[in-house]
Amino acid sequence: MCILSDREIIREMAAGRLGIEPFREENLTPNGYDVTIGEIVIPDEDRRATSGAIRIPPLTRFAVGTLEFFRFPAHISGQIWIRTTWARRGIIGGFGKIDAGYRGTLTLMGFNSSRKEVEMHVGDTFAQVIFIKMCSSAEKEYGERSGNYLDSRGVVLER
Repeated sequence: MCILSDREIIREMAAGRLGIEPFREENLTPNGYDVTIGEIVIPDEDRRATSGAIRIPPLTRFAVGTLEFFRFPAHISGQIWIRTTWARRGIIGGFGKIDAGYRGTLTLMGFNSSRKEVEMHVGDTFAQVIFIKMCSSAEKEYGERSGNYLDSRGVVLER
């Protein structure tokens, strides 16, 4: 396994194997891609923002839906990491792997662990996706294994 560099991410996209839509050059990092907040949901308060800002109360869980729609090939998986800007404000993220063959936007769960409200804006970057080239292509891609969230758009809490 190896982590794709910015150059390799561009190469995989140019070859049509990896997709990030919309793609913004300024979101590309040396070893990943910063995802943009497209939607914010506070499930326990039944609040949702698809534009502007929303304040996350202290000790509250929330979900972020990415603006970007991803298309992963059979030989690349992903890992998600919160941007340290948010961690410094007290935001904790519960993220996982992105399976080979996944297509869709991402729903990322967060928690405001601070004692202060944290303001989040639709359009800000929230987390970084690291692309991992696997030792071999998956025999069965995400859609053939479970595929519960295949082709998701916006925040999807359960299926």
